[in-house]
Amino acid sequence: MKYLIKNGQIIDGTGKERFAGDLLIENERIAAIGAIDAIDVADVDQIFDVRGKIVAPGFIDTHSHSDLQVLVSPYIEPKIRQGVTTELLGQDGISMAPLPAQYISPWRKNLAGLDGDSDTIDWSYETTDGYLKLLEKQGVGLNEAYLVPHGNVRMEAMGLTNRPPTAQELQKMCDITNREMQAGAYGLSTGLIYMPCAYSGLSEIVALCKVVAKYDGVFVVHQRSEADTILESMEEILEIGRQSGVKLHFSHFKVCGRKNWRFIESVIALLDKAKAEGLRVSFDQYPYVAGSTMLGVILPPWAHDGGTDQLLKRLEDADLRQKMIYDMEHGLYGWDNFVDFAGLDQIFVTSVKSEKNMDIIGKNLVEIGQIRQKDTYEAVFDLLYEEENAVGMVDFYGIEEHVIRFMCRPEQNVCTDGLLGGKPHPRVYGSFPRVLGKYVREEKALTLESAIYKMTGKPAAVFGFKDRGMIQIGNFADLVIFDPDVILDRGTFIEPIQYPDGIQAVFINGELVLQQGIYEKRCPGKVLRRA
Repeated sequence: MKYLIKNGQIIDGTGKERFAGDLLIENERIAAIGAIDAIDVADVDQIFDVRGKIVAPGFIDTHSHSDLQVLVSPYIEPKIRQGVTTELLGQDGISMAPLPAQYISPWRKNLAGLDGDSDTIDWSYETTDGYLKLLEKQGVGLNEAYLVPHGNVRMEAMGLTNRPPTAQELQKMCDITNREMQAGAYGLSTGLIYMPCAYSGLSEIVALCKVVAKYDGVFVVHQRSEADTILESMEEILEIGRQSGVKLHFSHFKVCGRKNWRFIESVIALLDKAKAEGLRVSFDQYPYVAGSTMLGVILPPWAHDGGTDQLLKRLEDADLRQKMIYDMEHGLYGWDNFVDFAGLDQIFVTSVKSEKNMDIIGKNLVEIGQIRQKDTYEAVFDLLYEEENAVGMVDFYGIEEHVIRFMCRPEQNVCTDGLLGGKPHPRVYGSFPRVLGKYVREEKALTLESAIYKMTGKPAAVFGFKDRGMIQIGNFADLVIFDPDVILDRGTFIEPIQYPDGIQAVFINGELVLQQGIYEKRCPGKVLRRA
């Protein structure tokens, strides 16, 4: 296919100022940029006059949870409708592959709270290569890239037990990581509040990151604390970078809870210190004052030892329930206690898997107790037990001033971190338009060129997405056309499932998939593998 885009304001993804020009798409790539006369171009399939509109590279979502959904339905329409053309899967150390056959059942339960579950897909792919080949065979709506999940690696090497690896097990973990990097993964992810990643120590992670560093991959980390012990947590990650030489990327960077906002200046000082040392550090951020994850994280870490099946047995024990309540009310050092920094009334259930609990979606934990006519904690324990821990939630932790503070940092790029099930966080539908509408046009916190750079050229450079992220001749034609005077997210926490305003057209690998609000369900995406 051949398309000619006329009279656009081109923002090329480098951070440079916009310029007026035309753009020619031929087959999958950008064939020409500049003043292009239609009469000089033969066999054009369609000409677009986009006067007054912005033409930008397609947005790159560096923290996505479409891993399972892309197999169930490959289109991921909420992302495409906000201009995302590439997303990075395998986040938080908990994802689809590797997955040895003997762990399929317990791992599906562990994964369900983040990425969902399905009986309709083939779970027998075993490795990252097998998973990516499954995506390639089926076809994908967006470009999909993958990180090696630390939890999956640990599980394959030593199961789900809470202990350090033996020397032989650690070597096996390194061998698995090497295998998955050779399959085309872009780095290693971990979620140090999630099991079994949380069971790991510094030396284990350093060893794996040394493998990743050989490929110039990235270590993407949901750090151990984003709250009370965030400074120690950051120091741990920076030390991993020092010892391994790996590139560091903090997931969904923030400081949680009013009492911890006093750490923000020290957090910024650590970022500056890392830069001065020569450490390669970046982070992503979603532009909201609330987060979203699996509800099970509100329980103390020991409750999850051995995986979801063991958690469910502990929830059957009244004495262990009381111990959980004590730890949630009094805290454990180094554990991010969501009940403490958000509060029971600021944690809302967003998804469940069974019909019988659908009535509590959108309710906070206090309201759930009232609806079920039980003590709040007991109602939450019962919910987690009945749903086999497959419950999603939203938690409120911050203020707009801090969102803007981190957004303006040079290390920052934009992400969604969107969980796709149930009544989701509005970031699933609106992260990128929200930045462009609220924080660029209304708040004037960033220039449009800087914001686009943080959505395109910067993440492409950090992760090594070749021929993407910038409008250049020869690059893949991943493009978004939008109205800068209109673009804005529409979703709210009450009604999150709303597509944004202002997106005019989206191209993925040179194929027009969205035009004037009409989305064509096609699969022009590519499964990206790091060379």
